[in-house]
Amino acid sequence: MRYRQIGRGRDAVQVSAIGLGEMPLSLAGRPDEAQALRTIHASLDAGVTLIDTADAYCTGPQDFGHGERLVAKALASYRGDTTNVVVATKGGHIRTAGGGWAVDGRPEYLRRAAEASLKNLGVDAIGLYQYHRPDPNVPYADCVGVLKELLDDGLIRLAGISNANVEQIKLADEILGGRLASVQNQFAPDFRSSEGELRFTAQQGIAFLPWSPLGGIGNAHEIESRFPAFARIARTRGVTPQQVTLAWMLGKAENVVPIPGSSRTETAQASAVAAEIELTAVEISQLDAA
Repeated sequence: MRYRQIGRGRDAVQVSAIGLGEMPLSLAGRPDEAQALRTIHASLDAGVTLIDTADAYCTGPQDFGHGERLVAKALASYRGDTTNVVVATKGGHIRTAGGGWAVDGRPEYLRRAAEASLKNLGVDAIGLYQYHRPDPNVPYADCVGVLKELLDDGLIRLAGISNANVEQIKLADEILGGRLASVQNQFAPDFRSSEGELRFTAQQGIAFLPWSPLGGIGNAHEIESRFPAFARIARTRGVTPQQVTLAWMLGKAENVVPIPGSSRTETAQASAVAAEIELTAVEISQLDAA
């Protein structure tokens, strides 16, 4: 397993070049708990040391925090060493009755959310805490200010933001005094509007964590039919188009750490293997143009 860095300076930590997105294990249609635990354990067996979740990964208000509690249970029941595992979670997204989504970026809410996440995860300090999604009704600086307070209070070890543009990244890093560790944006073969954020974070040494890198829940199989270049290189190398997709992201910049989701042990392990695939500059260029 290759490794990448999250954070800068003395706060930096090394994580597996490919993480595990926990979301498919917690939303509607999720597998039963036994299968979910096996999937997380399979990722850990494959060398994954970054697990991404959120308090809003659940089916609705009635089981808010499900994803965090599941990750905590998986780590507690794992028979191997979890010393170097970094759990990333997020706050600022909420679930509404009926399973809908909404945002709440009020500083007082974000503080409560972080404290609840600490309890859900059963830790004294969260490895990486991320502001989940901008709230148009709250000044962005006020939301990031909570991350600074959490860092200063020692309740989180690293701070990140999600679904952010370049200006928000600049502002967040300024407020955090150069301590912005990561940006988690959607990025996939069919969703490349975050190219600018990827390039900017690479220049600044900020980790870039593509969410839904394979196109989202249930869509990974479409890569082969929709993007022939990915399928062609996969056939040449004897791997899957999904693995080529993850390897392509890793090849774009040293700060990229994809977090593909999985609900089965087989796909979790297959994603981890993609970290060992090193594409040539020509192949990456071909996939960029695909």
